[in-house]
Amino acid sequence: MAPPPLPTIAPTIALLGPGAIGTTIAAALHEAGRTPMLCGRTALPSLTLRGDGGDLLVPGPVRTDPATIETTVDLLFVAVKATQIEAAAPWFAALCDARTVVCVLQNGVEQERRIAPSLPGSPVLPSVVWFPAQRQPDGSVWLRGKPRLTLPQTPAVGVVVAALQGTRCAVELAAAADFTSLAWRKLLQNAVAGLMVLAGRRAAMFSRADIAGLALAYLREGLAVARAEGAVLGDAVAQEILAQFQALPADMGSSILADREAGRPLEWDIRNGVVQRYGRFHGIPTPISDLVVPLLAAASDGPG
Repeated sequence: MAPPPLPTIAPTIALLGPGAIGTTIAAALHEAGRTPMLCGRTALPSLTLRGDGGDLLVPGPVRTDPATIETTVDLLFVAVKATQIEAAAPWFAALCDARTVVCVLQNGVEQERRIAPSLPGSPVLPSVVWFPAQRQPDGSVWLRGKPRLTLPQTPAVGVVVAALQGTRCAVELAAAADFTSLAWRKLLQNAVAGLMVLAGRRAAMFSRADIAGLALAYLREGLAVARAEGAVLGDAVAQEILAQFQALPADMGSSILADREAGRPLEWDIRNGVVQRYGRFHGIPTPISDLVVPLLAAASDGPG
C-alpha cells in the first residue's frame, strides 16, 4: 500500500497534555520549526526536554483555558491520560472541527472508541508510542531513547506524517492487521509494567527469578487474549518483552508507577483491566489479571 500524499500547506498543530510523551512530541515539532500550540491543566512558560544531546526548550505558554482558543487546528495531538478524557472535552470542542485529525498518544488498544464520543466528528488516529520518557521533579522531561510512533495506514495519517517529517520522532505506518498486532504487543508491555506499582519497584525487579516467572505467566495470559482479538503474535513475544524489561536501566520506571508515586489516578483499566475484560468476553481464563486488576484499581483510589 502506497503512503498517503502529504499536505502541500503546513498544518496548524496543537498539543493537549504536555506531560512526558506530549513534551517529547512538542520538542520534536519545535526543533523542526513547527512549534505547536500547547494546551494543558498547568500554566507553564515553556517545556524542557532533556536528552543525550542536551536540553531543548519549547516556548510556551501552556494555555489552560479552552475559552481563549480562537480557531480550530488541522492536527491535534492528544497526550492526556485516558483518565482525563472526560475533563478534556472543552478542549476538543475548542480545538477541533470535522476536518481536524486527532492523533491519540495514549496507552491501550481502545483509543478510538474511548475518545471519539467527545469529538465533533473529527477523524481519530490511534498510535503506538515506542519511547521511554520520564517527567523529572523539576518539571522537565528526560527522554531515554529514540522517539518512534507507529500509526495505522489510513487516509487521515498524511497530516501527521507531514508534521513529523524530518523530526527526531520517527513514524512507521502499518496496515490495519499489523497495527492491531503491534498495539496489542505494546499493551502487553504496559500491562506487565503494572507489576511495578504493586511492588513499588522499578525495572531492577525483573531481574528476580520469581518476578520474571510471574511476568512471563502474565504475558502469556495476555497473549491468549490478544490472539483472540486478532493479534498475530508468536509464543516468543512473552520472553522478548520480559527480556526488554530486564535490559532496562535498573532505575527505569513507568508512567503508571510515576502516577502511583504522585498519588494520581492510575490507567489500570486501559492497561490491565482490558486483558481481564476481553478475556471474559472470549471465555479465556485470566487468573493473574483477576488478582492484579482489583489491586491496581484499589491503588488508584488513593490513600485510606
